Amino acid sequence: MSALADLKKHLRPGQVYRRRDLARWSNAVDRHVRLLLDEGRLEKVGAGLYMAPRRTRFGLAPASPEKLVESFLGDDRFLMVSPNAYNSLGLGTTQLYNEPVVYNRKRHGRFTLDGRRFDFRMRTSVPAVLTEELLLVDLLHNLEHLPERKAEVLPRALARAREMDEKRLAKAVKDFGSARARRLLEPVLSADVSRA
Repeated sequence: MSALADLKKHLRPGQVYRRRDLARWSNAVDRHVRLLLDEGRLEKVGAGLYMAPRRTRFGLAPASPEKLVESFLGDDRFLMVSPNAYNSLGLGTTQLYNEPVVYNRKRHGRFTLDGRRFDFRMRTSVPAVLTEELLLVDLLHNLEHLPERKAEVLPRALARAREMDEKRLAKAVKDFGSARARRLLEPVLSADVSRA
């Protein structure tokens, strides 16, 4: 079996690969990638990132954002937050956003992957799951950047914080909160819980 045929055998539709992933199955990765791009078996989705297209009855399906980000980072420890999720807190935010924020341990900056923009922000601690408490802490951290009036959103956010489980909220602030979020939530959290 030729090296190119071996490489083709490893490609899975919808999967995103880094160049170095493909190099494991090829003895001439750049030449083989070029051939696969020409054949339509690979599609370039970012610098050094390639996707094996997944065909549907509607045409080619885009790669999932999670697969793009995981391949780009070379790490599955990240938390993707769409500011659209703030709307679910019931605080009067109604904006729709096209650029998810990716909290991670490796990259910082705005990057375009497969034609979609992502805002990568480095954090020393990245929670595995987005909880309602983490979402509220993130909203307070980004309050200055929201198009809604801060004077209207902040009191609603603090009222919502008072309805949440205080220990889980304190943990979200401790593990994920910025100095701004900590300061804003101080009146909500009891001294015993915020020190824990």
